[in-house]
Amino acid sequence: MVATTGCAGFAAEPVLTGLVVGGVGWGFGEPPQPTARMMTSRPARMRETYHAVSWRMAIRPARDDDFPAITAITNHYISTTSIHFAYEPLTVAELLAMWHGYRERFPWLVTEEAGAVIGYAKAGTWRDRAAYAWTAETGVYMADAARGQGLGRPLYVALLDELVTRGFHSAIAGITLPNEPSVAFHLSLGFEPVGVVREAGFKNGAWHDVGFWQKRFSRSAASGSSAAT
Repeated sequence: MVATTGCAGFAAEPVLTGLVVGGVGWGFGEPPQPTARMMTSRPARMRETYHAVSWRMAIRPARDDDFPAITAITNHYISTTSIHFAYEPLTVAELLAMWHGYRERFPWLVTEEAGAVIGYAKAGTWRDRAAYAWTAETGVYMADAARGQGLGRPLYVALLDELVTRGFHSAIAGITLPNEPSVAFHLSLGFEPVGVVREAGFKNGAWHDVGFWQKRFSRSAASGSSAAT
């Protein structure tokens, strides 16, 4: 479950001045047949930086040494909320192994202040069968102290932009309900509601619905359009 509910109270979108994200564009038009090449990415260095709220925020691809911070952020939501459906805290080794399993295919980005990771956004497999290869499930998690400052938005936008660069057709976000801030956040970025699974998970003594929101990057694969919608 990748539930994107850790970013509440979003500020106005910061001004984009540049960022470092890697990836290869596969192009649009007719989808390519899934091959080993599709599951890899060539790093393409493009310098970008976001200025968020009143201080500088850097966004970059995740590295191995980010995972103690990523794990701590994740475990906060596991231990204190129903946003994340895991019951037990994860170890650094578990999250690192998960990332290594598909990092060549799916981007993970972090945001940092003064060298400290304060949030991360990730993409992963939505469903396993081959025809789903162009749809990714996405999520964004901010450290508790960094919430409510508008920092999740540029991080998530950077992730969505990288998915476009890598040739994905759409992104799907799952949100544990109710969560009005996260729903409003996704709607503001062009996601559309596509359904709710009632009582999908049981945590903290209660059943929780999970809603799904989708953002399509091109309306028709046959159109050849590469514009995100």
